Amino acid sequence: MNAKFLLDQLLNQAKGGGKASSSSRGSSGGFDVGGLIGSVASSLGGAKQGGSRGSGMGSGMDMKSLLGGGALGMLLGKGGGKTVKYAALAGLGMMAFKAWQRSQGAAATSQPPSSEGRPLEDLEGSDQEQRSLSVLQAVIMAARADGHIDAQERQLITEQMGQLGADDELNAWVQRQLEAPLDAQALASQADSPQAAREMYLISYAVVSDENAMERAWLNELGGALGLDESVRKELENQLHAG
Repeated sequence: MNAKFLLDQLLNQAKGGGKASSSSRGSSGGFDVGGLIGSVASSLGGAKQGGSRGSGMGSGMDMKSLLGGGALGMLLGKGGGKTVKYAALAGLGMMAFKAWQRSQGAAATSQPPSSEGRPLEDLEGSDQEQRSLSVLQAVIMAARADGHIDAQERQLITEQMGQLGADDELNAWVQRQLEAPLDAQALASQADSPQAAREMYLISYAVVSDENAMERAWLNELGGALGLDESVRKELENQLHAG
């Protein structure tokens, strides 16, 4: 699978800056979707040339479906109106590590002890691929927590994952995550280390709305399943606001 590549494309949407709202669902939120599509099309060798299909961009992607369906917004950046610095998500692992450092106070070190695990960006090969899958799974589950992704939107998300560069194996995996029961314990079991747990919580917080009781309940349940105490959760949330 090419999970790390796909995760990078989603996280790099954050470079559009600004704050997202749950009502915008990607159409007027903080992510530069147009820039994302252009960069992805370029990285894929200008795939799907010859026709904007409603976008006017020449990428061949259907912007009306992309923005109208709000699939990307549902997967990342709903945010519930939180004023957060989404650009920092491109360094998700380091953000989570910095939050851990602050939670430890004077005991924090410049390098995490081996028992804590390594940040996503420092991993390589299969370790990085597996961590990326865990983070992607957290994104999808958080996006589903309000119960508002219907069958049509699930299909749209699957199609857009392919347009972003997901291979057949990863597309099938995404579809399974969209259909699987929401299970915080099962998701938490995918964390290979405390660092992975912090990354999964942090990305989930970026997706959920503070104002939505179902989403906040999911975040609280996930935090408990991941074994993160309240002080660490608070530092992770603060880190996203601080950037």
